[in-house]
Amino acid sequence: MEILLWLVPAVVVTVVAMAWVGWVGREGRGEVDPDVAVRRMAAALSKPTPQPYAGGQRRERSTGVAVRPSRRPAPTPGSESAPASDSAPSSGTAEKHAS
Repeated sequence: MEILLWLVPAVVVTVVAMAWVGWVGREGRGEVDPDVAVRRMAAALSKPTPQPYAGGQRRERSTGVAVRPSRRPAPTPGSESAPASDSAPSSGTAEKHAS
């Protein structure tokens, strides 16, 4: 039981702080005049609201994953042949492994 005595100062400080905040916060909020409250509400409601999507454009929601665009253009209808660079072996790993 003696080992828990080191907790006593922390508990006392916490309880005192909670009581002080409760006491100060209780009187810290004054009454707002109803006429002032109505004027504030009317001013807030009279402001124009921003339009989320101007011009009808809709943005896609980001997933947080970066996606690089494709290097090759998409094949157009009617072009069946592959580019010459795809049919020839590249100067990369194929030649290195052959030697």
